[in-house]
Amino acid sequence: MTAPLPVLCLCGPTGAGKTAASLALAATFGGEVVNMDSRQIYRDFPLITAQPTCEEQALCPHHLFGFAGPEESYGAGQYAALAGEMVHAIHARGATPILVGGTGLYIRTLFDGVAPIPPIPPAVREHWLARHAERGPGLHEELRRIDPESAARLHPNDRQRITRALEVWNHTGKTLTDWHRMPVASPRYAPLFLGIQRKLAELEPLLKRRIDLMLEAGAVEEAEQARKQCANPEAPGWSGIGCREMWLYLEGRVSLDECRALWLKNTRAYAKRQLTWFNADKRILWHAPEEVEAMTKAAGGVFAAFPHL
Repeated sequence: MTAPLPVLCLCGPTGAGKTAASLALAATFGGEVVNMDSRQIYRDFPLITAQPTCEEQALCPHHLFGFAGPEESYGAGQYAALAGEMVHAIHARGATPILVGGTGLYIRTLFDGVAPIPPIPPAVREHWLARHAERGPGLHEELRRIDPESAARLHPNDRQRITRALEVWNHTGKTLTDWHRMPVASPRYAPLFLGIQRKLAELEPLLKRRIDLMLEAGAVEEAEQARKQCANPEAPGWSGIGCREMWLYLEGRVSLDECRALWLKNTRAYAKRQLTWFNADKRILWHAPEEVEAMTKAAGGVFAAFPHL
């Protein structure tokens, strides 16, 4: 049996400082960064989704950032397969894979396996899409009654994932939470989970400042250009926080100040959901963002057993 591959996984809530920590770790360990954030895959929104800048990406190889068009969607299983291929390729080069992101389901699926959910008949899927067209975000409350854990990690406007959770429950009689708890195949990886820890009260002013800087740097212009490429507000690329709010502004439905406030509110709520998700994973070793030396020491203890890294 092939030994599991060592992998460094850096996770935590949005705006906590994962990018800076990943660059420091990559410099120490000859690392290559692999994106594990479901919003940062979209090429039309590098600024709004806080992808590493061109200058940051020039410091070490970066993978799976900004490669998807706005109409493309990547489920957790599909994305885990891409990330897994990248991990193997990085190891083959003798480098260290450093997976960075805040999409907990992507991370869990890669390291803990894919739940064996059977195919969902198109009629069931169409039923729940129609229900969402009728009820909109109200369908989130229905999911909360059926599968509170899935509802807790999803934004009420996340049509794709809310309807997915409901169609799985409808067709199989089990919730997504039940499916994800089922045992899966033996792990292919030996991950070290490092978390960037910030309390929500500490994060909020940082998130506000980040949004202000994004707007100063051209978030409105980025959204305008993206709308020229894809004018469908239901496209997956427009479903990310920041993108949704910018669409409302471009449509004249909110003022720029209202857009900014809504963006902050939704980002804060997302960070809270991320904290709930990651705090439940007892494998994560938490560090303050400035504790790079401690993170380096923890990673060095794991990778010391692998002389090619």
